[in-house]
Amino acid sequence: MTRQRFTTTLALAFCVAGPVAGQTTLETVLARGELICGTHEHQPGFAVEDGNGNWHGFDVGLCRALAAAVLGDRNAVSFVKLSAETCMDALAEGEIDLLARGKTWTFRRVVGAAVSFVEPAYYGEQRIMVARAQGATSVRELDGARICAERGTMAAQGLSDYAQVNGLSFEFVPVANSDHGKATYLEKGCDAYTADISMLSALKASLAEPGEHVILPEATTKQPMGPLVRAGDDHWADIVRWTLFALIAAEELGITSLNLEELKTNSPHPEIRRLLGSEGGFGAMLGIRDDWAARAIGSVGNYGELFASTIGEQTPIGISRGLNVPWTQGGLLYAPPFR
Repeated sequence: MTRQRFTTTLALAFCVAGPVAGQTTLETVLARGELICGTHEHQPGFAVEDGNGNWHGFDVGLCRALAAAVLGDRNAVSFVKLSAETCMDALAEGEIDLLARGKTWTFRRVVGAAVSFVEPAYYGEQRIMVARAQGATSVRELDGARICAERGTMAAQGLSDYAQVNGLSFEFVPVANSDHGKATYLEKGCDAYTADISMLSALKASLAEPGEHVILPEATTKQPMGPLVRAGDDHWADIVRWTLFALIAAEELGITSLNLEELKTNSPHPEIRRLLGSEGGFGAMLGIRDDWAARAIGSVGNYGELFASTIGEQTPIGISRGLNVPWTQGGLLYAPPFR
């Protein structure tokens, strides 16, 4: 066990109660009165701990929405920093209840694994960042380049596949995490950096002179990312999945953090009434309160509100919605009906 994993595990053993034998994750979370959410060590826009110990970001918002849905308190959650190499083991071994850290959904990570992807929360794409001074305008101009890729991610394999298809060759420089990668890149230990566009946008925004770096236009592979739970706990997976669906459906149906209470009591739309718990009894079917979805939406806003406030174009991260808009607007966000 690495020193980092040992430190994390030891802290959890003394600070919070892990899963109890024979209990479901929901029963454990309810008994504990707190959700334990595994997340990135430091990724601006997605998961960042500020100087006062407060957490912010898109992935953090998903955890807060789940805490609000299950426990009625968006702040009833503790966050555990995990690296790309250790995060899935931490989930499988019961150190956390949910992994919200961005991980790409792939065949190898799902089939026969001890963890299970719930649903994509973010549809991304792998890209490459280079210094503007290099003058590169296309990935094809980087043949033979040294490219930083974070260990424990699928970035190196994704770019290797792209290289084989396009007759290119790259030398990969493995980095431990985004901070290590940033330092290596700036010290010219590699010629370029590859990761999901969300991570690259966050990294670029954190640089002293972001305008001196450019993210090349080609998407080298697709990167669907979303929360993970332990395999075999279908009930908990349903709660996590439908909490995410509630945020997605809320945007599609025009439910926001501002009009939530009004629609809860006065909406003529039957699906809105069911979603917000005015009728239908859906919460009881999940083993939680019927207003679970209303509590989740009220805690972070609908999907669009959460995206805009954490990683959207008006934030320092500056990511466009792209495919992450409702299917009614030509995107991939699609929640099954609440009926």
